[in-house]
Amino acid sequence: MRGEQVGGAVTWGLLGAWAVHDLEELATVPGWLRKNVPELRRRFPQVPEPVWRRAETMGAAEFTAAVGVMGAVVGAASAAGRLSGGRSGFYQAALTGFGLHGVTHMAQAAAVRGYTPGSVTSPLVVLPFTLWARGRLRRAGVLRPARPRDAVAGLAAAGAATVASHVVARRLLGAARHRSS
Repeated sequence: MRGEQVGGAVTWGLLGAWAVHDLEELATVPGWLRKNVPELRRRFPQVPEPVWRRAETMGAAEFTAAVGVMGAVVGAASAAGRLSGGRSGFYQAALTGFGLHGVTHMAQAAAVRGYTPGSVTSPLVVLPFTLWARGRLRRAGVLRPARPRDAVAGLAAAGAATVASHVVARRLLGAARHRSS
């Protein structure tokens, strides 16, 4: 029904769903990478070598810090969504990016024919929440129309935010190591 209110479950729910999903990643990424990168490198030689080196050298502290930085971004998007009644372009882009991120996890699991970090919560939390929240935004009459270029832009923004979160994490950890020396 048009005009339905968009509440905190829709807006702050993005942060909650993201937290559940990223808890799976925090619990599994470092060990999974250590165990699986050598085999993946053999199976996917087309992936550039710097990507594999980066995967092998990223420690748990950097990954955890990067997740924290990304949490701040998702939290800001959720707040913008709440303050605008779901109308915020930032919130809606983050919601769409979150859903596309879940699809990416499922594609990764299909490509390796097995578990990858994030592939359990993607079909159980990420995609259902994204579809539900978009439905609520649609019923409230505030959902912006999705176009293919928006999906590309959303994936690019999510990728850029991921890279930026790792850059910030490395700098934060480097500064902390420097202060403790």
